[in-house]
Amino acid sequence: MIGYVTIGVRDMERAKEFYANLFEPNGGKVVIDNGRIAFISVARGQPMVAVCEPYDKGDPTPGNGTMIAFTAETKEDVDKMHARALELGATDDGEPGQRIPDRFYGAYARDLDGNKICFFVFG
Repeated sequence: MIGYVTIGVRDMERAKEFYANLFEPNGGKVVIDNGRIAFISVARGQPMVAVCEPYDKGDPTPGNGTMIAFTAETKEDVDKMHARALELGATDDGEPGQRIPDRFYGAYARDLDGNKICFFVFG
């Protein structure tokens, strides 16, 4: 249902590298790059993460209460994605763990610009 989400960034090259490398194990790569905005996905027509310099040329600021959650297949995949994000320079914002008994397992991080991201699996 979601086509793409957009994350404001300060450094396009750094952001493209972070998200392309984060999702590379799942086949992710930059699929569209228009200079000010780039889309990372496994293929065109699939859900995408867009990184962009703000249109108004102001500083990008993480939204209060805004978070982007990325699905995983297993708890082990959640752990791997969280660890990979940290290896790529993200900061920990909640280590992997069961959040809702038998329903939600997740991990949280802040990307290189402070945007909150989550990796999760239901069940």
